Amino acid sequence: MRKCKTGFTLAWCLLATLAAAQEFGGPGQAWRGAGPQPCFGIDGGANKCPAGPRTIAIRAGRLFDSKSGTLLNNQVVLIQADRITAVGPAAQTPIPAGARVIDLGKQTVLPGLIDLHTHMFNPPKPGMSRETSTLIAVQNIQADLRAGFTAVRDMSTHGNGYGDVDIRNAIDKGLIEGPRAQVSTRGIVWGGPGDASPANPLASAVVHNVEEARAAVRDQIGHGADWIKLFPAGAYSFDTNGKAQYVLTYPMPVLQALIDETHRLGHKAACHVYGGEGQKNAILAGCDSIEHAFGLDQEQADMMVAKKLSYDPTLQRYTEPYMDDNDRKNTGGKYRMIPIFEQAVILASHTRGLKITAGSGVDGSTFPHGTQALEMIALVRQAHFSPTQALQSGTIVNAEVLGWQDRIGSVETGKFADLVAVPGDPLADIAQLQKVDFVMKGGKIIRNDLNP
Repeated sequence: MRKCKTGFTLAWCLLATLAAAQEFGGPGQAWRGAGPQPCFGIDGGANKCPAGPRTIAIRAGRLFDSKSGTLLNNQVVLIQADRITAVGPAAQTPIPAGARVIDLGKQTVLPGLIDLHTHMFNPPKPGMSRETSTLIAVQNIQADLRAGFTAVRDMSTHGNGYGDVDIRNAIDKGLIEGPRAQVSTRGIVWGGPGDASPANPLASAVVHNVEEARAAVRDQIGHGADWIKLFPAGAYSFDTNGKAQYVLTYPMPVLQALIDETHRLGHKAACHVYGGEGQKNAILAGCDSIEHAFGLDQEQADMMVAKKLSYDPTLQRYTEPYMDDNDRKNTGGKYRMIPIFEQAVILASHTRGLKITAGSGVDGSTFPHGTQALEMIALVRQAHFSPTQALQSGTIVNAEVLGWQDRIGSVETGKFADLVAVPGDPLADIAQLQKVDFVMKGGKIIRNDLNP
């Protein structure tokens, strides 16, 4: 039986050993099928073994140091298998003999980008099969990867059950290409005491009291959720004086139970809120990641700093033209949410110590997959972030919120070799992020438009 070489994924090694032992009578049994000795997949099927690892050296004309927020010139990054083994100035970082050299001497190399709010599954159309929805989801996450987003946090499956868990696991096992992912499965919504709607196992879990809230959290984590997605505040409207009003969903004891149970089980919660009492409750209850928050004020922002919560605005997603269309329809054009939201994000950017993340809200409707760089561009152009702040939000800050700061988010020895390159200087022109021409994830080249 052929043994897996150093650098193969653990899944490949274990499966190759197990499958061969079961299928061919144990170690030493000759392969009797077509071609050379194969490796085996999770279904026991024979696959061509991947090539063994090789040292790769990347020459970077400019390298973005996400920790310091600076560009380093003329750097070399050495990679073995899926990890970075050395980073430093070219004159001090010798390239080993036999290494494959990739010349990005005219490019800016950055850590793989991270999107903290995706929806790999589009909302399903009537009559669409789960299989079709899943194929579209795979297409979506591959578009994200090719755009330079080597890691994502997926924020609910839009009525596709626990399908994001299957896709995450398939990526981890090397069955499909896609970003590293943390997922939140179905999400949990408030049904209210009088709601008797039948449970839909593919849609959001509906809870009516504290006991059901805790049970729903346990169920979703039991099915593989990394995060618990909550909805403490619903839709907004304007009163006759133009003041924004927001729908409250969970009563505070239910929201607190949802978050406490999530934390008890060692996970984090993300709260979809627009404003009002539900938004304040989410902060008071300690929801780890506050999403959107159109009505964020200084008191709430300061409270988030004190509680060490992060803020994910999804600015681009909620300042698109459809927002004005809806407000024009509902108020005759008298009141608009977009300027209120933009001021909230600007306020957040000026709040010392507030951890602001970069998440797109990309969902295949008004925000196509593969275009998420627009979120970091919006943070600069609409919320007055510096390009450095926006890049740090989309790399090292996001990595910290995921709890993966020891693996991704910066180009450092020991971390995964997740790298992207753009032709110009993104600190001078943040729009360079729309021009990604090289993507590597875990030492594997996903895209190379410079030297295909």
